Amino acid sequence: MIYGVPSIVGRFLNLLLTPIYTYTFPTGEYGILGNLLAYVAFLQVFLTYGMETSYFRFASKSKKPEEVFGTSLIALSVTSIVFVVIISLFSRQISGWIGYPEQHLYIVWMGITVALDAITAIPFARLRLQQRPIKFAVFKMSNIGINIVLNLFWILLCPRVLAHNPESFLRFFYSPSIGIGYAFLSYLIASVVTLLLFLPELSIKKIVFKFGRLREMLKYGWPILIVGIAGMVTLNIDKILIPELIANGKVPMSELGIYTANGKLAILMTLFIQAFRFSFEPFLFSHYKNEESKKVYSVIMNYFVIFGLLIFIGVLFYVDILKYFIGSSKLGYHDLEGLKIVPWLLMGNLFMGMFYTQSLWYKLTDQTHFGATFSIIGGLITLFINILFIPKIGYMASAIAFFVSSLITTLISYYYGQKYFPVKYNLKKIGAYFLVAISLYIIEMNINIDGFILKYSFKTLLFSLFLLYIWNQEKSDLRRLLPKRSDVD
Repeated sequence: MIYGVPSIVGRFLNLLLTPIYTYTFPTGEYGILGNLLAYVAFLQVFLTYGMETSYFRFASKSKKPEEVFGTSLIALSVTSIVFVVIISLFSRQISGWIGYPEQHLYIVWMGITVALDAITAIPFARLRLQQRPIKFAVFKMSNIGINIVLNLFWILLCPRVLAHNPESFLRFFYSPSIGIGYAFLSYLIASVVTLLLFLPELSIKKIVFKFGRLREMLKYGWPILIVGIAGMVTLNIDKILIPELIANGKVPMSELGIYTANGKLAILMTLFIQAFRFSFEPFLFSHYKNEESKKVYSVIMNYFVIFGLLIFIGVLFYVDILKYFIGSSKLGYHDLEGLKIVPWLLMGNLFMGMFYTQSLWYKLTDQTHFGATFSIIGGLITLFINILFIPKIGYMASAIAFFVSSLITTLISYYYGQKYFPVKYNLKKIGAYFLVAISLYIIEMNINIDGFILKYSFKTLLFSLFLLYIWNQEKSDLRRLLPKRSDVD
């Protein structure tokens, strides 16, 4: 739980930065942030090239774990330094190539940030291997906290203070011309501090490097690199392709800004799935030898779908209120076309969560190559749909691509899972839940009611009907979860 909390809390706190960005910067500048962070996601996979997992594998079994640590740390440090040198030398050309030639400093800042994160990946992995969760969590939360505080300082505090007092000492720390670049600078400083926190443990005298060990680790890690790239294609290639392929005279970065901001409305589903995975995977491996395990997995899937669909209709029913979280309508964030991507992203995330949940079969049967295959298939589907349809229908193609990719990989995984580790999921009940939820959404979408109170009373009634349907289907199980009168007494 301690290892997982910083990741979940970090995503939640970073989500809270969204209104700060989108109420401050126009869609075009926010698009730059989304675009560069997508590149960062790919670069993080490239610059670690499976070494983190390789470290876990070899250090846990080696009689010389420090040799494994030193080899992996030096390897990542060397490749990261080379990467920073290349990025620094060609930052102007790179920024021009990806569409914003005037912001080459953003490229340098994010390049250094990714390199530092790649280097610290191994020290963080060693903390996990040494079972030091508190220090792990403190360092992670320090990184997140510094990033958020600096964002608040540069994007909220400085402009407001200087607007009333131009001679304030803050003028030495702030330049309006940097704009959204302060988000990248905040990431950079947080990563520098994280590396400094690790320095006392990184004694140069104790670091040992072995070429033979490196060859073994690279051989083990390269398939992980391929899987990681495929996964990033599914999750992030849209934010790279949209500015390159958008047509019809639209402003590329502005379109990406709208897409990225509206996509944040689906992050509640993402947070739910991530929290679920942190609790489900340990449960999975600790119960699979139990005779009733398959029945339990079926029940878990059932309730996972229930909670996922509650998020689905909850967000969509109240999206007219939630949209104010993602920015100002004056800056163009409340584009009606932008809101149309939300159902596709929500449902895509739900199916991805179902894939994670029922993919237990290849983990329990030690056939993880299936996971790699499914990731590659999903990535190829995403890539194909984006390239083919973004020029025709814009960023809507990216949302549909994510949904289709998640759906197909889930169905393929289920098909093979029933061969190698059959679990009798209650497909009839799960299908009924989907049918009811989608039907209620269609009803809500097609009935327009004037008046705020009447409108949202109707939406709440529909939401309550879904809850009532769930209770009717699951009341025998739910009643067992409720405390009995004698227990309360």
